[in-house]
Amino acid sequence: MAPPVRTPRQAWIDAGLAILAQMGPDAVRIETLALQLGVTRGGFYRQFRSRDELLESMLDTWEHRCVDDVRERVEREGGEAARKIRRAGMLTFTEELTPLDLAVRSWARRDAAVAARLQKVDNARMDYVRSLLQSSSVPPDDIEAVALLMFSLVIANQLIAAEHPGQSRGDVVKQATRLLLG
Repeated sequence: MAPPVRTPRQAWIDAGLAILAQMGPDAVRIETLALQLGVTRGGFYRQFRSRDELLESMLDTWEHRCVDDVRERVEREGGEAARKIRRAGMLTFTEELTPLDLAVRSWARRDAAVAARLQKVDNARMDYVRSLLQSSSVPPDDIEAVALLMFSLVIANQLIAAEHPGQSRGDVVKQATRLLLG
């Protein structure tokens, strides 16, 4: 008799991230995940000791995808600093990662540990933008302000619902990026 097929740890994490992005952290429940994956709760406990361990693994995966994976891809593709900054913003705020990023930001407002993790991720993102700006035409005294404005642009773009008469949001973001990067 063949041993039972186990649901991989990453499948639990990915299912948890999808629920987090759609409904928030309170909706990430073992029963819900098991039902979604078509397995028993027992399978969960072969991979994780607790729900808290799953949540921590989900945050680890989110951090890796939005910091390490983005940076690795941007560096692999190369180009000058302004191109890398634009590319990092586009890769960080994709259809897949944006809802997750917004969910983590919301979660961080009521959980100190998640807030600390978000700060770590945002610091890593800002450090990368700063490092790219240092090799650009931005004056050294303006690097911190431009980094903050660039980061604010990509975050706020997800939160602002205003229309731009006669222009698409994409065109306005491109123009804002040109203004910031020269």
